[in-house]
Amino acid sequence: MVFCNLLRVPPIFIVDELFKTSFGLPDLADIVFPENNDFVNSTLSQIEIGESAQYYKAIFLSLFKIIVSCLIFCSSSCLFVLPARYLYMVYFHLVSVCIVLLSYWANIQTLKVVYAKYENFETNPFDKDIPWNVDGFLYLFTELQVAHFLYLLFRNLILQCVLSLVFDCLQVFTINEPIHKVFTFSFTIPMLVAFLPGTWRHGFLNTITVLSTLLPIFVMLKALWLNLFGITNLIRDGYSHTRETINNYGISALVEVEWTRLKIPSVLRIFWAIRVLEQILYLLTDMEIQNETLFGAVKYLLVKGCDTFTAVLGMTSFVSYFCHYIGVFFQWVLLTDDVDDKSIGTISAVLFYILALQTGLTGLDPEKRFIRLYRNVCLLCAALLHYIHNVVNPLLMSLSASHNPSLNRHIRALLVCGFLIVFPISMLTYLWSHHSVSTWLLAVSSFNIEIIIKVLVSLAVYSLFLIDAYRTTFWERLDDYVYYIKSFGNTVEFCFGIFLFLNGVYIMAFVSGGAVRASMMCIHAYFNIWCDARDGWRVFIKRRTAVKKIESLPEATSVQLSELDDVCAICYQNMGSAKITKCNHYFHGVCLRKWLYVQDRCPLCHDILYKAETPNVQTQDTNHIQDLQNVIDADNS
Repeated sequence: MVFCNLLRVPPIFIVDELFKTSFGLPDLADIVFPENNDFVNSTLSQIEIGESAQYYKAIFLSLFKIIVSCLIFCSSSCLFVLPARYLYMVYFHLVSVCIVLLSYWANIQTLKVVYAKYENFETNPFDKDIPWNVDGFLYLFTELQVAHFLYLLFRNLILQCVLSLVFDCLQVFTINEPIHKVFTFSFTIPMLVAFLPGTWRHGFLNTITVLSTLLPIFVMLKALWLNLFGITNLIRDGYSHTRETINNYGISALVEVEWTRLKIPSVLRIFWAIRVLEQILYLLTDMEIQNETLFGAVKYLLVKGCDTFTAVLGMTSFVSYFCHYIGVFFQWVLLTDDVDDKSIGTISAVLFYILALQTGLTGLDPEKRFIRLYRNVCLLCAALLHYIHNVVNPLLMSLSASHNPSLNRHIRALLVCGFLIVFPISMLTYLWSHHSVSTWLLAVSSFNIEIIIKVLVSLAVYSLFLIDAYRTTFWERLDDYVYYIKSFGNTVEFCFGIFLFLNGVYIMAFVSGGAVRASMMCIHAYFNIWCDARDGWRVFIKRRTAVKKIESLPEATSVQLSELDDVCAICYQNMGSAKITKCNHYFHGVCLRKWLYVQDRCPLCHDILYKAETPNVQTQDTNHIQDLQNVIDADNS
């Protein structure tokens, strides 16, 4: 599987090179008028014949480069999405072509060397009538240097035999049947003919070399023809699969299936790792930057690692991988599982890439690109802190509300909360001491202050639930205290959302705009401002209405409670105080208020709770009891 992922990396490198060259678009004004760039204001009548021809030639070359670049991009994309079996076949064919070219080049180079050393001979040196005795051998070695002649021929002959065997194996994998040996050993024909008499005249060996190269090319063309029907079937099956998946499950399902099949994150990580390794080798070989410090070398690698969109994708994959294991570490510390459908790796990858697009990371100068990358990482750290809080917050509520006696789990959760307070404070101290006030610093500071407040709110609610767990009597005001604390936290979060929106408006107006930034601001305004305000207002109205309804009910006296000597039918706790419904049932006021979040009927007899009830409400079935329990559990947690 890793080898298959490695085979998908070269198409990404090809696309990366296309992005580096901007699809081959030249500056026409500089080509036509290198000293005068004010080409737009000039008229066609002022263009001379030679300059006009150069102008149209530049346009033609630009269009040709665009077309070629688009064809290369499409070919690379098709190669990237091929199934593993066809991907192997493509690479087998490419390697076969390289082997044929290497064989031809080795034969030609060997003949050139031999011709250069023995250019004064018209025939094969073995054609000479040389006595086969000691004097004859001395003559051969000293005058004709036959030993070196034999060494060149035999060395190339061994190379050609190896190439022929590799070519034979590749063709067996490609067409699933062995080829004729005459085609395989055609690589060695020029060297074998070189030993024959009369073959060294008038470029005869060069002609033999060309003809022997045509034989394996014929074999490859035959294999390609045999696989042509398989390629057409692959295209037809791929189209049918795509159409059926979209019609049955939607585009998102297709993207998810292909994302998993192609192992895109792993491929991008391999691509970026190879790219960084290439830059490291360049650092080691370039004399001008060999003496760079460690910080300078890391800075150079990071800057070069995000200079194109594909490089940013590779870096995003590494960031996602790293953040995923940060989340796994904190889940291990908290002894919990990831119950959230959205993994921190996916969220961090989306956030990092959106920040890169929003800030125009690839189009910045190296120094500005490094600064922007540093700022994006700071924002990503703030997002990681919010994710860790989302993991530890429900655990805190569960430990306190369920009377969990495990001191180990309590300590682990509190240590993580301590980290979520200490780390943002340290980060704020460092940033404000090393950076001047800017829109970015205000945004990072708001994120860190917000996470500190959210952690303090969680700890306050945790403390209240923990106190309630050790009380022997029912704490009726607990629900109000929890509501006030959570309302404070939600209000602060809402205010920070408005502040971030205004900060983004200022950046759009006076710093840098863009379609990506504008769209992200719209999404933020809808989900983090409008939806939060709407949901908060609904909760406030629902709670206020429930309080008014409860206040309209009479309060039970101590005599009535002593005579009743019963528990609340909702929470099963003793009643130190209670509300009496119209149907003469006793409940805790806070429990009855939670029940009113579900319906306006009595939990026991389903009668109307108060006189202001509308007459068209239908009787609810007993399934609402389960809804009530869910609401109570959610409110307590």
